[in-house]
Amino acid sequence: MRYRLGVDVGGTFTDVLLLEETTGTTFRAKTPSTPADQSIGVLNGIAKVCAEAEIEPSEIGQVLHGTTVATNAILQGRGARVGLVTTDGFRQVLQIARSFVPGGLAGWIIWPKPEPLAALENTVEVVGRLAADGSEITPLDEEQARAQLRRLAGAGIEALTISLINSYANDAHEKQVAAWAESELPGIPISISSQVLPEMREYERTLTTVANSYVQPEVSRYVRNLDRSLQEKGITAPLSILRSDGGLVQSAKAAESPVSLLLSGPAGGVTGAVWFAEQAGYTDFLTFDMGGTSTDVALVLGGEPRIGRETKVGDLAVRATSVDVRTVGAGGGSIAHVPELTKALRVGPQSAGADPGPAAYGNGGTEPTVTDANVVLGYLPAALAGGEVSLDVDASRTAVATIADAIGLGSPEEAASGIVDIVNENMFGALRLVSVQQGYDPRDFALVSFGGAGPLHANALGRLTGAWPVIVPPSPGVLCAYGDATTCVRDESARTMIRAFSDTDDAELRTALAELATSAAARLSAEGVPTEQQTAKYQVDLRYQGQGFEIPVDLDASALESGDLLSTLGAAFDTEHERLFSFLLKNEREVINLRVTVSGPRPDVAFQPLEEGGEDPSAALVSTNDVWMDGEYAKAGIYDRAKLLAGNVVEGPAVITEMDSTTLVLSGHAATVHSSASLLIAPR
Repeated sequence: MRYRLGVDVGGTFTDVLLLEETTGTTFRAKTPSTPADQSIGVLNGIAKVCAEAEIEPSEIGQVLHGTTVATNAILQGRGARVGLVTTDGFRQVLQIARSFVPGGLAGWIIWPKPEPLAALENTVEVVGRLAADGSEITPLDEEQARAQLRRLAGAGIEALTISLINSYANDAHEKQVAAWAESELPGIPISISSQVLPEMREYERTLTTVANSYVQPEVSRYVRNLDRSLQEKGITAPLSILRSDGGLVQSAKAAESPVSLLLSGPAGGVTGAVWFAEQAGYTDFLTFDMGGTSTDVALVLGGEPRIGRETKVGDLAVRATSVDVRTVGAGGGSIAHVPELTKALRVGPQSAGADPGPAAYGNGGTEPTVTDANVVLGYLPAALAGGEVSLDVDASRTAVATIADAIGLGSPEEAASGIVDIVNENMFGALRLVSVQQGYDPRDFALVSFGGAGPLHANALGRLTGAWPVIVPPSPGVLCAYGDATTCVRDESARTMIRAFSDTDDAELRTALAELATSAAARLSAEGVPTEQQTAKYQVDLRYQGQGFEIPVDLDASALESGDLLSTLGAAFDTEHERLFSFLLKNEREVINLRVTVSGPRPDVAFQPLEEGGEDPSAALVSTNDVWMDGEYAKAGIYDRAKLLAGNVVEGPAVITEMDSTTLVLSGHAATVHSSASLLIAPR
């Protein structure tokens, strides 16, 4: 037997899923996250799931991990002290930045500008200059450059970024400075912009490379520690890390380019959602991943997640390929509060996290959270995670009652209903960002819900968006780990090539794209993926001449082989531009960047359809419970999901429980069990 182990570390829980490839049998575990050292929670989960499966850790063939280490380093300001080497005259590139201030009309008054990840006192200039076409204008001055590097060594930097003007067109100067840095700053990790982001725009290229340096020591330490701990537990399987774009990369390479891991965790959920939605027969859908701290949403079209060229974490926005995920601070642990000034109920973004957690957990938490509201409303059973977490209903009522008192409501139930309504609206706003604001009508999509808290709110989100059916995969609380275990190895090559359509031809574009594909394929082959099992996807960034931004246009292999490449690109660009902005221009089109992603094969995981059982779900009925719905109490059936069979129809109001999550079916709706074991919720 061959086992694949998927691991996803969240803000509250660490999810582990063990998958036996030949039968599709899964074993799962959910353990509290350990923020001080994430590897502790990971190892606890692995030990637990191996014991459940009755296997030795040495039988695991692959370990596939979605991590938030890089993300947390950015959010918590725990990154390295970064030194930055720039071209003479560009020392303040990070301070000048871009003329964008968030927060509306008066944002510039109240917005606290974040400090750059590389301080000005740790930024030096070197003499030497390249032109935009890569030709040398001024040669490097070795003596001056070494003196500047020695200055950084004396400043005690922990990581070094080298970002020189126009290095995307010629990396010779950056490589030379890196060679000198290796002798002047031994042991210091070095990131050069022509490798991290070989594209135009010096600010974005510099910022992205500095971010890579900022998180590199932290990620490297974590990967080394986890690798060593796995070895000590008898797991000799290779460790792979999930990239932000949903592909896997070997741990050593991930440590070299950690900026590609900033959305590693959310990408795993989207990848898992694609797998289960395909089994249920849906390829166009929105994803809704609600955990304990935050909610991530994305859009999938034709079975492919939309990929963005910007990754945003907190105030930091870097140019890195990632699944186009939007995040809001709304989770099961989000704290409800009533500001003294406005007396208006708010929910989040503050979270009770894993420690102390919601009041219902009985770990000392006293503030009212979304989880407490669901407990008060009767939507959550008395125990979570298969009975491992008991809920304190009285503590939840006491916590939520403080909200009722603060805003003058008559009962904790009314306050709890208000908390749930507000958090649902917050998440609805995030879903609009990836659908309506991108030119898509959510009513044309299904909605795939997962995460520990997602299925509790999924039916309500379906009602708000009009996206039907709402699909709740099996084991939704560990779906991110399932995505980690069912995705493929991936690599990417990119290049800036600024050409007006009239200044290039099909042959030049085809040659450049082929070179990028060859480069990425070679790196994938080095990781053990046979060439015949590799597939390439092509993307070209286009704009009208004079525009200050580009639109990525996907290009399939058949179009690349056809003789009318520019016409195909132009037509696709016009379609996308009109969808986004509702107009076209007569300006000439212009090629800006080329990008090729090469992927290995998806794992061949067996699928076993669920046994047929007819429409009657009564064999899975465990009990009934009073739930507060539509302003009054109603009787709801409590169902054990493990006992539901294909074809069963659960009519709301109902609560469907399982080890890692709970699904709420509202009045006037019904959940049909699909043969893939997913629940399909729709209005009756």
